[in-house]
Amino acid sequence: MISLAEAGPDAGPKAATLGRLLRAGFPVPPGFVVLPGDSPDLTALSDRLYAVRSSASTEDTTARSAAGVYDSFLGVDRAALADRIAATRASLWSPRAADYRRTDAQMTVIVQQHVEADVSGVLFTGSPAQVEASWGLGESVVGGRVTPDAFTLVNGEPTVRRLGDKTTRVDRTTTTPVSLTDRTRYSLTDTQLRDLWHLGQAVEHHLGAPQDLEFAFERNHLWLLQARPITIPLQGTSGSPGTATGPARPVHTPADFPRVHPGDILICRYTDPAWTPLFRVIAGIITETGGRLSHAAIVAREHRIPAILGVPHALTIPENTPVTLNTTTGTITY
Repeated sequence: MISLAEAGPDAGPKAATLGRLLRAGFPVPPGFVVLPGDSPDLTALSDRLYAVRSSASTEDTTARSAAGVYDSFLGVDRAALADRIAATRASLWSPRAADYRRTDAQMTVIVQQHVEADVSGVLFTGSPAQVEASWGLGESVVGGRVTPDAFTLVNGEPTVRRLGDKTTRVDRTTTTPVSLTDRTRYSLTDTQLRDLWHLGQAVEHHLGAPQDLEFAFERNHLWLLQARPITIPLQGTSGSPGTATGPARPVHTPADFPRVHPGDILICRYTDPAWTPLFRVIAGIITETGGRLSHAAIVAREHRIPAILGVPHALTIPENTPVTLNTTTGTITY
């Protein structure tokens, strides 16, 4: 067990990057790293809340992000910490991880100070930069559980804004409806967007390449939670570029997975990491919620699967109906 600030290449790409950024003074929550094979002594830890995250040896590389493939846990108290570390380690060999990775790997576990986020989201650096954000913890955005607010930033200034339908927020112990007032206002102010853009520019410069950053504002303090290379660049306004035609396959839960066949157009409210094996089978994906920076969109781009996200009432498309996705125009015809 070592301090996160000491993490190097043997701690896996995610931990190594966070350690590098922490040493450089970036606002990364402090913590420690449990290396493969370690049996950590947790008795001296303070009685606070922790975030437990994976840092697999094949995760957050320039070729593969493994976005959402491994388990992570937020708001973990000291009593549950050992179990959550073990569960994160075990997720290395989950069916979805083995199917995604298809190679051997090792699992390092990152344990950090938990951030009680008021607003969180994802920033793709570059020119222009892309931001998606929503209220509460980042699970709503990266998991595609809401259609987030979206912003395009040029030199720190928002040139495009899209108000998302942020229907729910996830906090440490609850998922609650968002008030109409908060649903109809942007989750980030112009000042916060500028601060976020400057952080993204500094991280990109320090790491030498465009980055996919996860961030959180906690009482207006900006935290940097993750940085990884952008594996596939965004194009247009789609979740993942391309066109596809196939029979509609509405899926509500993993119990419906056996009904999915090669060449189907998967239609769902949102996806979570358990759905990753379907990406090797389907021809395209439509979700009712989510944005371009969600885990589902990132993995769809890696698999070169066309995806259109945030389509209200998509699940009303009848099963087996021929559907065509055109992500250049963002249209669906059936």
